[in-house]
Amino acid sequence: AWRRALQEKYQSNAEAPVPKSKYYVENTFGTVGAVAVDQDDQIVQGTSTGGMTNKMYGRVGDVPVIGAGTYASDEVAVSMTGWGEKIMRAVSGHTVSAYMKYEPATIEEAGSYLLQEVLNPGEAGMIAVDKYGNTYMDMNTTGMFRGKSDSEGNREVAIW
Repeated sequence: AWRRALQEKYQSNAEAPVPKSKYYVENTFGTVGAVAVDQDDQIVQGTSTGGMTNKMYGRVGDVPVIGAGTYASDEVAVSMTGWGEKIMRAVSGHTVSAYMKYEPATIEEAGSYLLQEVLNPGEAGMIAVDKYGNTYMDMNTTGMFRGKSDSEGNREVAIW
């Protein structure tokens, strides 16, 4: 992807590399996130990003900014993907937590508020779990790979 971006930038005639993975999808974000509630009711999250191709040197994305693309509180754990500047300006992960705590609101209401009112139109998606184990997975983009499972063996995978 980096080589293709450089080729486009400099209009090089060099041949673009062919992706080697059958799972490669063009124009997708590279974030991987996880949220969980353990048997002791501890809420946690983890987020890793692939970043943006050919990003400006020194650019910091949303994922390493606690409160923006990655956040956990005593109410909810949130992991986000998308356009980092929008996610950071909205302090998105913290916004979901505060909305749930002070509104008060459900995880669905808080997630919808963020994605449809604060970040819309936008390029963001999120997964979240609250202290009761309720999950929320949604986006205001055309798609986002996501999945969930619980201790009872229920599983769900989605893209669109």
